[in-house]
Amino acid sequence: AAKGLSCTFVKNLFVRDKKHGLYLLSVAAETKVDMKAFPKLLNLSASNFRFATEDILQDKLKVSQGSVTPLAVMNDAAGEVKLVIDKAVAESSVVGCHPLRNDMTTTLAPADLLKFVRHFKHDPIVLDFGGAAPSPGDGAAAAGGGGGGKPVAKKAPAEAKVVGKVQGADSKGLEYTKEGNFPKWYEQVIIKSEMIEFYDISGCYILRPWSYSIWDAIRDFFDGKIKTLGVQNCYFPMFVSQGKLEAEKEHVEGFAPEVAWVTKSGDGDLAEPIAIRPTSETIMYPAFKGWIHSHRDLPLKLNQWNNVVRWEFKHPTPFLRTREFLWQEGHTAHASCEEADTEVLQILSFYAAVYEDLLAVPVIKGKKTEKEKFAGGFYTTTVEAFIPVTGRAIQGATSHNLGQNFGKMFHIQYEDKEGKKAIPWQNSWGLTTRTIGVMVMVHSDDKGLVLPPRIAPIQVVLVPITYAGTDVSKQQAVCDSIFEQLSAAGIRIKVDDRANYNPGWKYNYWELKGVPFRLELGPKDMDKGQVRVIRRDTNEKEDVPLSVLTQKMALMLVTMQHELLTRARAARDANMTQVWEWDKFTPAIQAGKMVLTPFCNETEWEETVKDKSKAEALSALGEEAEDERCATPVAAKTLCIPYDSPPLPEGTPCFVSGKPATCWVLWGRSY
Repeated sequence: AAKGLSCTFVKNLFVRDKKHGLYLLSVAAETKVDMKAFPKLLNLSASNFRFATEDILQDKLKVSQGSVTPLAVMNDAAGEVKLVIDKAVAESSVVGCHPLRNDMTTTLAPADLLKFVRHFKHDPIVLDFGGAAPSPGDGAAAAGGGGGGKPVAKKAPAEAKVVGKVQGADSKGLEYTKEGNFPKWYEQVIIKSEMIEFYDISGCYILRPWSYSIWDAIRDFFDGKIKTLGVQNCYFPMFVSQGKLEAEKEHVEGFAPEVAWVTKSGDGDLAEPIAIRPTSETIMYPAFKGWIHSHRDLPLKLNQWNNVVRWEFKHPTPFLRTREFLWQEGHTAHASCEEADTEVLQILSFYAAVYEDLLAVPVIKGKKTEKEKFAGGFYTTTVEAFIPVTGRAIQGATSHNLGQNFGKMFHIQYEDKEGKKAIPWQNSWGLTTRTIGVMVMVHSDDKGLVLPPRIAPIQVVLVPITYAGTDVSKQQAVCDSIFEQLSAAGIRIKVDDRANYNPGWKYNYWELKGVPFRLELGPKDMDKGQVRVIRRDTNEKEDVPLSVLTQKMALMLVTMQHELLTRARAARDANMTQVWEWDKFTPAIQAGKMVLTPFCNETEWEETVKDKSKAEALSALGEEAEDERCATPVAAKTLCIPYDSPPLPEGTPCFVSGKPATCWVLWGRSY
């Protein structure tokens, strides 16, 4: 398509470095790029640039390999990709590049190219590559092809693409192992089990029915719990005015970097920017002011199930760190601090029940330090989960006592029983779809999802096995009978009698989706009046008489739920340790442990721990710094002050400051 065009063709290299982030190099087709030398031209120290994977290419620039072009920065709305343009391209008469597809070439003046990328808020770095020859083995090839230049076959180092990959793995199943390449494994589990579909806006994902039904179950469980406390559901708008959002200074400062703003309507600018809710305190509390006038109006207990938007700067991870997510947020007002305190802990126990009773994930209940508490609040409580394979903790849900701060800001007052003006004590509490990601990470394996029975959309799948000569009508009648009996007992069962798939394909399909139990019914099973039962997490097999199948399945479901929690708790506890002195702290963190220490509980020393542990970890890795957008930082942070802590002997020194310790604090690396 490019024959006969008189222009400077562009080839493109899409590269990344853990410290410096993502770069798109758009260079003249004949320019040779030295991958070791070019960072020095940009004054980038301690760099180790590699070609970015195709997944990152699709996520950030929305183009496929072979179609990369400087025009693709139009898809990088978050500004995560830095554009570098070859001086030879910028000074040419006409530039030829792909228009986001590799079967066509478009030409434009360099000035128009620069105008285009700047319009999309990418001010390019124009660099004279000097025609330097690449060093042997650099892999200085065009990662995404160019606008008609000769294709270069050399690719990024193969070993970077196959870490943790199972040789010869069927592409329909998982191709990466949980231990070998956790990020790729997690991505494949949630996609191939039909939980998630990627979307064309970075950090936003489609929740497919398999995952949304899990969220339904969580919602139904928790909604039933809070209604026993007299909480009522409601709904408030998703937009908040700038004035209301900024009414509570400390609160808005905590969310300011993540707030998404609506500034235009059609072709015109709005008179005042409108924020999309990152949380609803500033949306709901002006209404509280109009509803609370007397002590008889208290307590006021509201909850809403909705979505919020937090424009995360860090690299997104489905379920764990996304720009839009589903959650519930409870907001209540009380006449006394004691009443508010009681509710905070009641809600926290409900959150723990979601994780432990439904998801079979053990959590640690505790109180956040002053540094980690909710912005503008009085104090924050939390449930913390742990992912053993990565050695990282993750905040599961939080319940906050907001004190009277928001009441003062929004002028919420009421007349108490003595006829005096008073400000109510307020709480807020929230649980998100992060719960699903935590469950996946804790339980799932190299075959796919492992779903705890209580949360599984389908608890039992029945697969009839048919051979030549099988009495199909009899088999169908037995399947119908099993379905009716188990359904009547409240067991969620599906009969997979699809004729276009063989039994082996069905086994793999339902294993990938994590269904707790599979029943196999073949001709010999019918002759013996039994069915074969296979448990998903252990692959244990048992032939069960049809006469006791309902009772046996009920017992097996309860047993599996209990054993998943017991196994997860044992794995977590094996990764917890106590440390009394600093010199043993960072090595324990490096080993993927959660570390319990005596601590003076001062914010200054909490910052010191974070900085020192980060410096020591980077030194051990031979690196100078880490990308601040990294979602998995190496520094240790406080997770909580556990409620279930051992006694602290009087006079115990803080492990880092040497001052008298006031509490035990749990530390770890966190998502």
